[in-house]
Amino acid sequence: MALRMVLRKTLGLKQTIPLAISSHRQIPQNHAIHTQPIRLSSFRSSEPVGDLAQFPEVEVVRNPPEWKYVERILAPRTVPRPTPKESYPSGWKPTNPQPGLKYTVLRTKNHMLPVYLQRAFRGQRRITVIRRVEGDIWLLEAELRYLIEKQLNRPIITRVNEMTGQIAFKGDHVAVVEKFLLDKGL
Repeated sequence: MALRMVLRKTLGLKQTIPLAISSHRQIPQNHAIHTQPIRLSSFRSSEPVGDLAQFPEVEVVRNPPEWKYVERILAPRTVPRPTPKESYPSGWKPTNPQPGLKYTVLRTKNHMLPVYLQRAFRGQRRITVIRRVEGDIWLLEAELRYLIEKQLNRPIITRVNEMTGQIAFKGDHVAVVEKFLLDKGL
């Protein structure tokens, strides 16, 4: 009886439905609590707006000197190009590819390298993935595999997907791959 009262007060229940609680003691079927279904989000169940006269009048102003303050607050439609500098505090470098490269790695829309670390099985499996590779993807994979194997002194497992332009290396090699790509000017 006390459980029904607590549920009724905390949930604001009004309509009668059967109560079934999994415990060592069963409540008889003739006992019930009151609930009322509530639609939490629906246009039809929301209250009507009412009289529009209660709201203040709004005047649309197309004054360019005032509009510049509004534009300053709005988010840009596209990511702006970075301003050219000698060096950036974050270590970011713009693209400046070396001549004669048979491959390229396109930047993301935020001008970042598309090198990612994927984790699986609670962080025990780590896979470094390079996306947006165009050109001779097999040459890039061979150069990176040689560099990583030379650093680790053991062979590594790689996977190349020509259709999606992705290369995957088993292990966490994000820093090595990013440094290699930045040195190549990609």
